[in-house]
Amino acid sequence: MAVAIITGASKGLGRALAAALAREGWDLVLDARTGPVLEESAREARAYGTRVVALPGDVGDRWHRAALVAAARELGGLDLLVSSASALGAEPLVRLEALSLDGLREALETNVVAALGLVQEALPLLRASAAGAVVAVSSDAAVEPYETWGGYGASKAALDHLAAVLAVEEPGLRVWAVDPGDMRTDLYRAAVPVDDDSHRPDPESVVPGFLRLLAERPASGRYVAPALLEVGA
Repeated sequence: MAVAIITGASKGLGRALAAALAREGWDLVLDARTGPVLEESAREARAYGTRVVALPGDVGDRWHRAALVAAARELGGLDLLVSSASALGAEPLVRLEALSLDGLREALETNVVAALGLVQEALPLLRASAAGAVVAVSSDAAVEPYETWGGYGASKAALDHLAAVLAVEEPGLRVWAVDPGDMRTDLYRAAVPVDDDSHRPDPESVVPGFLRLLAERPASGRYVAPALLEVGA
């Protein structure tokens, strides 16, 4: 049975991916900071009959990262690591002139440093898998200069680059940075609380793009999830 670790799995895209992978028969190790909400996500995934371990904690804590990988080992190994946990750096987002350096550090710590730390911890298991893969959840803010999104976008751009270098250094793995596109999530509402996001799609709508990556295993690189949903893409 394939095994995946998903960070930021209590809600939004992480939760949607957890449910979809469980439906496909994957065993899961799920992470998020808030235990009760994470357990709801785990309960939803367990309904499909797979094994699900929910470990609340901060992915920035190296002991927590070690516990996530140890849990995957207990399930039989690790075939997929999804870094979906994200921090904005400011809520709501602000212009760079007002962005606190502590906020920027928080975004970098969660979105970049912790993601790399988890990859480092997980590499032995990923290398041992016949189909090891890493998904770094990116953002269009990593490549577009949106006002007020500078700190968050910089952290996601750094994550993209780490993923690109990891792909070169680990040719036996698939390493995909994936921009999920616009979604209606709590993270977006925290970023721009005055925006009416009712027109934005739910995270579940882009999950088939991620599943396509896993099924077809294209070359490592940066992908945009909505484009993966297009026929012939």
